[in-house]
Amino acid sequence: MSGGSGEPNTTSRRTWSVSEDGKHTVVVASRSELSTPSTVSLPPPEPAPGLILPDGSINWGCPCLGGMATGPCGTQFRDAFSCFHYSEAEPKGSDCYEKFSVMQECMAQYPELYGKDDDDDELAAAMEESAATSEDSTTKDEKKKL
Repeated sequence: MSGGSGEPNTTSRRTWSVSEDGKHTVVVASRSELSTPSTVSLPPPEPAPGLILPDGSINWGCPCLGGMATGPCGTQFRDAFSCFHYSEAEPKGSDCYEKFSVMQECMAQYPELYGKDDDDDELAAAMEESAATSEDSTTKDEKKKL
C-alpha cells in the first residue's frame, strides 16, 4: 500500500489510506462483520427524467421514444421531433411538414423496423406530452410579459 502511514488502525476493521489526499481507503473487515446484514440505508432513487428535461430540452434517451432517436432513421426523427418540440407555429408543428415527410420516407425503407405497432401510439403520446409541456411554458412566459 502506498501513501499514508501504511500502518493499520487498531480497531476491529483494518483501514489503510491509499492516497495522501484521503480519497482512497482500503477497509478489511472480519468474517463476523461481513456475516451480519448491513445497516446502511441508501437514499431513494431520483425519479427518471421524462421526455422533456427540466431545462426544456429533449431527453433523447427517454425509453418512451422506443429507440426511434438511434435507429437507421434516427437523424431524421430527431430533426422532425426537434422541429415539432420547438415549433412556435399555430397549429404546433405545422412548420415541420417537410422534416416529417423526410422521416417518413426514411422509415418506409425499413418496414420491418418501423411498421405500424404499439410504438406508434407511444410516439404520439410523447409528442402530445411535448406539445403540452411547450404550451405550459409558453403560457407562463406570456403571463410574465403581462
